[in-house]
Amino acid sequence: MTHFRSKRLPGAGRALAAVMGLVAALGLGAVEADAAPTAPVTADRFTDRPHGFASLAGGTTGGAGGRVVTVTDQASLARYAAAPEPYVIRVQGTITAQPFGASIEVASDKTIVGVGTSGELVQGEFHLSPGTHNVIIRNLTIRDSAIEGNWDCKDTDFDGIQMDTVHHVWVDHNRFSNICDGQLDVRKNSEYVTVSYNRFENNNKTFGLGWTTDVRTQITIDHNLFANTKQRNPSVDNAAYAHLYNNHLTAQADPGDPVWTYGNWSRGRTRMVIENSYYENVQHPYQADGTAELVQRGSILKGTTGRHDEWGAAFDPRAFYDYRLDPASAVPALVKRFAGPQKQIGTGPHGPAGHH
Repeated sequence: MTHFRSKRLPGAGRALAAVMGLVAALGLGAVEADAAPTAPVTADRFTDRPHGFASLAGGTTGGAGGRVVTVTDQASLARYAAAPEPYVIRVQGTITAQPFGASIEVASDKTIVGVGTSGELVQGEFHLSPGTHNVIIRNLTIRDSAIEGNWDCKDTDFDGIQMDTVHHVWVDHNRFSNICDGQLDVRKNSEYVTVSYNRFENNNKTFGLGWTTDVRTQITIDHNLFANTKQRNPSVDNAAYAHLYNNHLTAQADPGDPVWTYGNWSRGRTRMVIENSYYENVQHPYQADGTAELVQRGSILKGTTGRHDEWGAAFDPRAFYDYRLDPASAVPALVKRFAGPQKQIGTGPHGPAGHH
C-alpha cells in the first residue's frame, strides 16, 4: 500500500478563521475556539467523487462512462444492478421488494443513486458478492425489513447493504431505518471503503465490519448520524485501518443494557482513529479490545457513561489522504443538515448529481 506524505497543518489563526467562515455560511451558531478544525474547509459536500480510503488505489468511479438509466420497479433495478457492463442507475420513487427481505445483487462498476429524496428500497437489501468492486450507492432510503417482535433477528439475515470480500465501495448520503439485521455490513476482508453522510436510525445491530481473522480492511467513516441505534455504531473487527471522524451518536436504544448498548468498538487487531465526533447520552461511547488500538482526539462527550478507552498508536490518516476535519461542536448541525438523501443529488440530466 502506498503511504502519502503527511501535509503540514495550518496555523491556529487560519484554522479559527476557517471555523468562523463555516459557522457564518451554515448558520450553526456559536462554536468554541478550541474546537478548530485541522484542515481548510474547501470540499464540496455533494461531490460525485469519493474521499477517504475509497479514493485510493485507483479510486472508485462506479458506473461512470456507462449508460444512465432510471428505474421505478424491482425487476428493472435488479436487471441493471446485476448487469456485467457499467451503469448509472437512478432510482425514482419507492421500490418495495418482493418477497419480503429480497436481495438485489449488485455487480461491479455500478452507481445506484436516488433521484433527489424520492428513491427508496423498502423491505429489501443490496448485496455485493466476493470479487465485486467499484460500486457507489448514494442518496437512497433503505428501510423497513424488520420483523415486528424480532428485535434480535438471529434467525434472519435481512441487511440494508451487505458486502463480502469486495473492494472500492462508496456508501454516501443514504438513510437506513428499521432493518432487521445489520443496516450496513462490511464483511470478510472488504477493502478501500468509504461510508459518509449517512443516517443510521432505529435499529439494533447497526453497522458491523469484520467476520474475518485477517487484518486487511481499510475504511473511512465520516459525517454520519447514529440515532436510536443500540449496538455496532460501528463495531470494527480486525480492520487494518479504521478512520472515524465528525460522526454524531445520540439517543441510543436500550441504553440500560450494560454490555451490548455501545457506540464505537475497536475489536480484534483493529487500528482505529476517532476525531472530532460528538457523543450525546451514549453508553460506552468508544471502547477497544486489549489486542486492538484506539486513538481519540478532539471529540465532545455530553452525558456519556461507561467505557472511554484509548490505547496504542493506531495510525496517521493523513499519511494516506487529506481530509476536511470540521469542529466537533458543529457536528450535530452539520450532520442534521447534510446527512441522508439530498434533493441536489441524483437530479442531473446526464448523471447522478447536479454538479458536473
